[in-house]
Amino acid sequence: MPTTTAPKNSFRALRDELQPSLLASFPDHVARLGWNRAQVAAHQRDRLGALLAHAARYSPFHARRLRGIDLTAVDAGDLTRLPVMTKAEMMNDLDAVFTDRRLTRSAVEDALAAAGPEPAIVLGSYLALTSGGSSGQRGVFVLDEPAAVQFFGSLSRNLVARLEAMGGPPPGGLPIAMVAAAQPVHATGVAAPLCADNPALPFRFLSVPVTQPLPDIVDRLNALQAPALYGYPSVLARLAAERRAGRLRITPIMVNCTSETCTPELRAAISDGFGAPVVDTFGSTEGLVGVSAPDDDTITFADDGCIVELVDEMHRPVPPGTPGSAVLVTNLSNRLQPLIRYELNDTFVQQPAAADHGHLRARVRGRSDDDFRYGEVVIHPLVIRSVLVRSSGVLEYQVRQTPTGIDVTAVAEQPVDVATLRDHLGCALTDAGLVAPDIAVRVASQLERDPATGKLRRFVPLPRSS
Repeated sequence: MPTTTAPKNSFRALRDELQPSLLASFPDHVARLGWNRAQVAAHQRDRLGALLAHAARYSPFHARRLRGIDLTAVDAGDLTRLPVMTKAEMMNDLDAVFTDRRLTRSAVEDALAAAGPEPAIVLGSYLALTSGGSSGQRGVFVLDEPAAVQFFGSLSRNLVARLEAMGGPPPGGLPIAMVAAAQPVHATGVAAPLCADNPALPFRFLSVPVTQPLPDIVDRLNALQAPALYGYPSVLARLAAERRAGRLRITPIMVNCTSETCTPELRAAISDGFGAPVVDTFGSTEGLVGVSAPDDDTITFADDGCIVELVDEMHRPVPPGTPGSAVLVTNLSNRLQPLIRYELNDTFVQQPAAADHGHLRARVRGRSDDDFRYGEVVIHPLVIRSVLVRSSGVLEYQVRQTPTGIDVTAVAEQPVDVATLRDHLGCALTDAGLVAPDIAVRVASQLERDPATGKLRRFVPLPRSS
């Protein structure tokens, strides 16, 4: 048969270059899991100096912001002399952020818009991704090969280590059903095409679009019978209910939550429904990656790939055990789109150091920008969530802030007493300080998800005035 060569600008051409690099990186990535704090810090120092010098020289955006700072004196353990970078600032001046001066936001947006079954490729060499389905503000990110190897290697190294401990992967790689993004513009949607056509990889992902109706997801999972299951926890909890009802007939040996906050209630529902260890993965398109041990709610972050700062709303460091208002990420591998003290609006609580490694350990409590603000009254999502999780039959929900209260849409597996639920929510909001709240509750068959990423924003505040 004649040999066909993938076009230079195609994803397959990039994939064929990326897969060998990713495979070759696995031994080093697995070894990094056991690095002590001194090894992590030394690696950060080495990578930071090169990143700052490159950004200041080739990115007009960073050249302006870093001007006048002695970059050689910046220590990886204290980045406070460097300015904080927000998503809005980045997106408003994206052309100037890129260090490849041929790269433009317009070219990236065109590639993302044209992406079909295969992910978006820009200039024949770069992988374009988007995020924002759960945060409300969209961002675009472009990875060169070193950044992609670090990102996907960090995401998969715990799995590689686990497979090695189990005696190695099966021939052709462990099949993993990925119930996540339908389109390959989100990192979870890239997993299946990235691993395709290479039996040397220790795993392979099988796409199950989360935007399909639930019965279709169940049918595809029943047909695949994959021994491992990955997906958004909000959907995995519903699938666990389908398994308890006998409609989903799979018995995964491992279940992995990704891309959404895995609350204690979701974790319990997933664990009870599947009877398998539940692993939680934190993976931001910005490059910050973390993975928990099975059935553990503490995530270990790959801070050999990113310097991570847990800060309050004034960007001051918070001590261990104190919830932060934001996370500042400095991606040490992506020199194409440098992210230096880039703000993520996530709430982390740092946990005590582990005895067997020196990586950051933290619990993820969700997004700080999910708070509902009514003048001086601030309602934390936990006030609302604590009521909804006690409502028998409610599987999934979305809460939208209104000027004087909330609008709740719930998905239920059995009839819900809407009037009682509304009363309980009203009492909770009143106790939290909101006077005479207006509560609307409706039951629906499904919730609206981001069409590109498939993610669900569970709490949707009103736009805040600047």
